Amino acid sequence: MADEKEKNELDYQDLNEIIENAKDFFRDEIAPSHIANTKKLVKLKQFNLNPFLDKYKASFLTGNVDPISVAQALVYPRVLGTSINTIFGDKLQKFCSEVLEGFGSTTPGIDIEFIDKIDGRKKYCQIKAGPNTINKDDIDTIKGHFQAVKNLARTNKLSIGFDDLIVGVFYGTPQDLSNHYKTINKEYPVIVGEEFWHRLTGDLEFYEKLTNAIGEVASEYDSSELINQVITELAKEIAKKPGFEPPASDK
Repeated sequence: MADEKEKNELDYQDLNEIIENAKDFFRDEIAPSHIANTKKLVKLKQFNLNPFLDKYKASFLTGNVDPISVAQALVYPRVLGTSINTIFGDKLQKFCSEVLEGFGSTTPGIDIEFIDKIDGRKKYCQIKAGPNTINKDDIDTIKGHFQAVKNLARTNKLSIGFDDLIVGVFYGTPQDLSNHYKTINKEYPVIVGEEFWHRLTGDLEFYEKLTNAIGEVASEYDSSELINQVITELAKEIAKKPGFEPPASDK
């Protein structure tokens, strides 16, 4: 287990460094990946076209069922939902190692270790992105990692309390947590959003500061033109599919 000297408090410089590292991470990792994934959506093979539902979704969104409307109904959810959420989840471990490098863990199955700024105890923490980002199979995996830590602690004659093995969820509220997290919480504490960042940094307002800082990075990006280009190109492919051709008057 990690035996580096732990600090009981983080000073302003430490907290500011986390925020700046997070901003750089979004600029260097999240945004470029999101843009690259968006460009791929010009090809219809990126989607599972559903002739029973896609026209309905297009009409529900725009009031039309032309290829452009169908393309919009396909692209918007992917760009604003699935794509960016997947990217963030996939890069979570890298976020921990680069942005939260001062808390890195050498304990197998544990992402970060830190002195809890509320109860003063050392926490062994598995990091998750959001309140709905695990599935049923993840429950046993998470518990298995924590059980391995307890076994290792017994071997090394270290005292680890019930509340010292935790799941830290980057964003959300306790009310947002899925039933999978609630199942874990019966055995191991699941700390989410504002409380997690408070326990990690000692700053009650750090969660808000961090999300506001990411919002500043977001304002640097306007991909509306790119998205419109993608939709236009995708619509050309859609128009060639049986059942999705534009009306004869539009050809």
